[in-house]
Amino acid sequence: METRRILAINPGSTSTKIAVFQGDKSVFLKNIKHSNEELAQFGKISEQFEFRKNIIMKELVNAEIQIDLIEAVVGRGGLVKPIESGIYSVNERLKEDLRIGVLGEHASNLGGLIADNIAQALPRAKAYIADPVVVDEMIDVARISGHPEFQRVSIFHALNQKAIGRAFAQSVDKKYEEINVIVAHLGGGISVGAHCKGRVIDVNNALDGEGPFSPERSGTLPAGALAKLCFSGDYTLEDVKKMIKGEGGLVAHLGTNDAYDVELKAKAGDANAKLIQDAMSYQVGKSIGEMAAVLKGKVDGILLTGGIAHNPDLVNYIKEMVSFIAPVVVYPGEDEMKALAMNGYMVLRGEIQPREYC
Repeated sequence: METRRILAINPGSTSTKIAVFQGDKSVFLKNIKHSNEELAQFGKISEQFEFRKNIIMKELVNAEIQIDLIEAVVGRGGLVKPIESGIYSVNERLKEDLRIGVLGEHASNLGGLIADNIAQALPRAKAYIADPVVVDEMIDVARISGHPEFQRVSIFHALNQKAIGRAFAQSVDKKYEEINVIVAHLGGGISVGAHCKGRVIDVNNALDGEGPFSPERSGTLPAGALAKLCFSGDYTLEDVKKMIKGEGGLVAHLGTNDAYDVELKAKAGDANAKLIQDAMSYQVGKSIGEMAAVLKGKVDGILLTGGIAHNPDLVNYIKEMVSFIAPVVVYPGEDEMKALAMNGYMVLRGEIQPREYC
C-alpha cells in the first residue's frame, strides 16, 4: 500500500479546506467554515495566518492524523506575479510576494505561507504551491488590447482547468500536451481558456476584467457607458469596483449570488430569472466560440466544469451553441483538493520536478 502522505490546504474567503491523501487516495477531508464575526477581528487577510494555521492543526489532531508521516504540504497559490503552470517549491521570494500580495490581497495568498510553516515543523515534509490563479501562458498577440494603457492579463481558475484538461486527455488515452481543448470553469467567477498542447494560450481575466458575467462578477461591460458612469459623480471608485466584482452578475440582476436558487426560480416559471440565466449561458457559449477561433478550429473537446455545471438547463443551452465545434464533456463541480494533492504526489513519485519561483 502507498504510504506517502500529502496535506493539501486551500484557504478561501470564508472557509479553509484541508485534505490528507495517502498516495492518490483521500483519507481525510474537511471544509472549515469561518463566520463573519471570526474574520472581522482581522484588518488584513495576512493577519489571519495564525488563526487559520491553528485551526488546521487542531483539525488534524482531532482526526488523529499522523502528521509526522506527511511528506508534501501543498497550498493553494495566491496572487503572486505571473508564472508558468506547474508546482513550485515555497522559497523566501515566494513567501515575500505572498505576504505582499503582488497582484492583490486574497485568502489564497495564505496557502503557501501556512504550508511552509507546517512543513518546517515536520521531519520529512516540503512545502509547495500549484497552479495559482496567476498562471500565465498567453501568447503575445493575446495580451494586446485596443489601447497601450491597458493590457490583457491572465487570471483564471488555473488549478481546476489544468486538472480537467488532464482528466479529459487521460479519458481519450492521450497526454494533455498532445491535445487542444476549451475549458469553461463555471463558478462564482467564470473563466474560459484555450488550451493548446498543454498551454493556456488565451483566457479571460475572470477576477475583475472581462468575459461572461457570473454570479458575482460583471464580466465585460460596454466601455463607453462604464466610462460615463465613472465620471457621473454618483459613484466612488470603491462603488465601481464592487459593481465589477462582488456585486455584479447575478447579484446585480437578481439580488443573489446563488446560481442554484436562480436555477430553481427559472424552472418554476420566473421569466426574468430564466432570461438572466440564459444570458449568462449565452455569454459562456460566445466565449467558447472565441476560443475556438484562437485554436483555429482544431478542438478535441469542450469541457464544462465548476459548480454551475450541475445545472442541466444551462449546460444544454451552451451545448446547443457550441457542440458543432467539438464534443462537449461535462465535469460538474470541482476537486481542487485532489488537484493540489496530485501535484504533490507527482513530485514525490519523481514524475515532475518542482519549479523555483524567482
